Amino acid sequence: MNLLGAPGRSGVTPRLPARIRDYEPADEPSWLRCRVLGLLATNYYDDVWQARRRADLELVALDDGEVVGLLDVSVPGAEATVENVVVHPDHRGRGIATALLEQALRRLERCGVTTLDAWTREDGTWFARSGFEEASRYLHVHASADEAGTVVIAKHGLVAAGAFLHARIERETEMRQRFERVYVCRRMVRAL
Repeated sequence: MNLLGAPGRSGVTPRLPARIRDYEPADEPSWLRCRVLGLLATNYYDDVWQARRRADLELVALDDGEVVGLLDVSVPGAEATVENVVVHPDHRGRGIATALLEQALRRLERCGVTTLDAWTREDGTWFARSGFEEASRYLHVHASADEAGTVVIAKHGLVAAGAFLHARIERETEMRQRFERVYVCRRMVRAL
């Protein structure tokens, strides 16, 4: 897609990515809607928040005053971590995530950040196209109540209603045979 606003092959001028700016507290309701809707069709479909969590670098992409994309980065030092990167499903394919990342990279470089990483349960294709490389991986295992009862021992009268577990990547075949929801969690890294 031509993001500069010049007519594409069809002769139609594609829409530019949304306007990007720093997150403001008044954005929270729209930010939460964007995040929930953007994650529904992903492996993070159940990672729902009722309130926004703070990050060191918080960017939003706006279209008609609504948040249509977001990118949050924690910056504890020279290594930073992408905490959220989400685009509303009605606005995908417009280059919004890429524009958010480019803005973040410029700011992070000025702050002396040398490495940016992100953890994803998805295949990592967008991160790879954006200059990230896979550095490590392990498994996220979501055990249902029935499945948790086979691996979790509850004490004090408690009953496991489910469990979120980590496993070594070498056990992927075994975990997929035992549990319905198993995801490969990848650490994607980009040097700045």
